[in-house]
Amino acid sequence: MSGELTRDFSFSLRPVQTHADLLRACQVRSLAYGHKVPEYREPMAQPDEVDRSPWTGVYLCEDKLSGEAVGTMRVQTTNRGDSKLEIEKYVSPPPQYARFARAEITRLAAVPGADPMIRLALWKAGYLHCKENHVRLLMMAVRKPGLIKLYEQMGAKDISAPQAIPYAQNLTHRIMALDMLEVEPFWRQTRHPMLEFMVATVHPDMRTFGTLPTSGIRKSMDGNASEAG
Repeated sequence: MSGELTRDFSFSLRPVQTHADLLRACQVRSLAYGHKVPEYREPMAQPDEVDRSPWTGVYLCEDKLSGEAVGTMRVQTTNRGDSKLEIEKYVSPPPQYARFARAEITRLAAVPGADPMIRLALWKAGYLHCKENHVRLLMMAVRKPGLIKLYEQMGAKDISAPQAIPYAQNLTHRIMALDMLEVEPFWRQTRHPMLEFMVATVHPDMRTFGTLPTSGIRKSMDGNASEAG
């Protein structure tokens, strides 16, 4: 497409394709979350029920020089029949979105000292994942003031009163969401600084589920999990 820019990263970003990939993603979570909260290290080191859902896409960043896993994120969607996101066990989506596909991004993490572009690249992968899966509403539970400000600047709005989230240490979070039909026009209207990165830049180091043949990926992960058990 004319006008597109190309940008390389110091890392590659791709979907997990095997159980071994998933364990590496979990190790990143354990290091990242456990760095500040040691109680997170052990529970984050193993896949959970959301990871194993066929409606969840898990992503892995690997340093190009060392090959080490340095970042991860997962996106759970409802577009293929899953009736509820994990967050919807505690917060109902606005009624006007109930019949549309919805998504939640969680476990977005980078190891301490990693390239600061990792989080931004993962966020873009999550955005593309939602577009590829025809998601209308992207929901998120947010606690850190810096992230709240960032999401507000991107067009996210509160969709409920703040809630204590059991899968996040029962801490109170803002419950925010982005309407995927409105987000890009909002970025253009407000001249958002992320617009060029998000919609006008090609990243050769980034792959999403929508750019790969997905048949066999989940089967491979489940099969390896069975062998490991």
